[in-house]
Amino acid sequence: MKGLLTMSKGERDRLRVIQAVQERRLTQAEAAQRLELSVRQIKRLCRGLREHGESVVISKRRGKPSNRRIDQAERDRVLGLVRQHFADFGPTLASEYLVDNHGYRHCVETLRQWMMAGGIWQPRRQRKKRVFQLRERRSREGELVQIDGSPHAWLEQRAPRCTLINFIDDATGKWVYGRFVVAETSRAYLHGLHDYLRRFGRPVAFYSDRHSIFTKHDPENPVPTQFERAIRGLDIEPILARSPQAKGRVERSFQTLQDRLVRALRLAGVCSIDQANELLPGFIEHYNGRFAKPATDSRMAHRPVRQSAQALAWLCSEQYPRTLSRALSCSFRGRLLLVDTRGEPAYHLRGARVTVCDDGLSDEPVLLYQDQPLRYRVFDRSTPLPERIADEKTLDAAIDLALARQEPPAPNVPSRNHPWRQSYKAGAAVARPGHSSATP
Repeated sequence: MKGLLTMSKGERDRLRVIQAVQERRLTQAEAAQRLELSVRQIKRLCRGLREHGESVVISKRRGKPSNRRIDQAERDRVLGLVRQHFADFGPTLASEYLVDNHGYRHCVETLRQWMMAGGIWQPRRQRKKRVFQLRERRSREGELVQIDGSPHAWLEQRAPRCTLINFIDDATGKWVYGRFVVAETSRAYLHGLHDYLRRFGRPVAFYSDRHSIFTKHDPENPVPTQFERAIRGLDIEPILARSPQAKGRVERSFQTLQDRLVRALRLAGVCSIDQANELLPGFIEHYNGRFAKPATDSRMAHRPVRQSAQALAWLCSEQYPRTLSRALSCSFRGRLLLVDTRGEPAYHLRGARVTVCDDGLSDEPVLLYQDQPLRYRVFDRSTPLPERIADEKTLDAAIDLALARQEPPAPNVPSRNHPWRQSYKAGAAVARPGHSSATP
């Protein structure tokens, strides 16, 4: 046969089977079973091989467009929408928005190929990653909750950088708590703990990194951190991870959110942390519907909270021990707190150990003695001390506050049309020789 025939691997295999039938090394029934064709089709192929040669096994549709090809106008319409609204979106996320808002009916892979051909999307290079031993999810919801914070430009250039606090359930991957805050602090995690306990109850354990919010790195200082004190008081086990990969549920959630949540905030026109927190509950519900998995055991591991609502609020606030003086007073952040005994003798309170509870929400802290609040009066001795933030995750916020406080006031220079300048010019004109005053 003259010329060069180009065949695929499947076509070559089909040709060998048909040649074996002609050479009587296979029966037509055996060939039909091997090629998953009918005996009638095998007869056609054998006849075509005798009459037309080996080209009979080559598809007649080669080089021709598919009959199921999507119309070029539809392709141009979709790519126009992507360039206009979702230029920096990934194909999966862009496909979801196109389906919800623009009537897109095709699969994600089709959109990915279109975006790659149109130069909108570049596939990520497959890097060789370090292999970690896989750990099975916990079986029950509430057994293990992974917690972490992610400082990021969540609102892009519309507002300063902020931090997203996340609580992720290990058994289901469900996003159980989230909130935007200015910086990652103990108070932010205590507020998240309080909200979580009121909604779900007490989990078995919290899984976190080794940040100073969660553990003390000085072995000679046995005093627990504010967060550790709170969860141990609730009989919740604190567990520390030795690597980010160990708490992969919450770490991977941040990778997803830095793609999806940033775009959702942009499309909603969110320009402040308060607006972002208002949008967050609806987004969390959508996120859980998309990514959460059912637990292998339907029983819940959460336990009821034993404390009253007021005692729980005190426990989930920042607590500072103080000793009352002989005058029944103590200092707290530049202010003098004087216990109000209403004229009754209270000698037993001299030198007593009390606890100052500050949740950052109320104007005045709570003074506790033996788990009971004390009435007190406040004497301002000086300017209240600012919040001291002294770790690497909140350093930028502290410097920004210091710059705003230390910025020198702008010089008060009179404007060009200020009356003081006008009166000076008028006096200078009168003092010139050869000029007379306008007053007769």
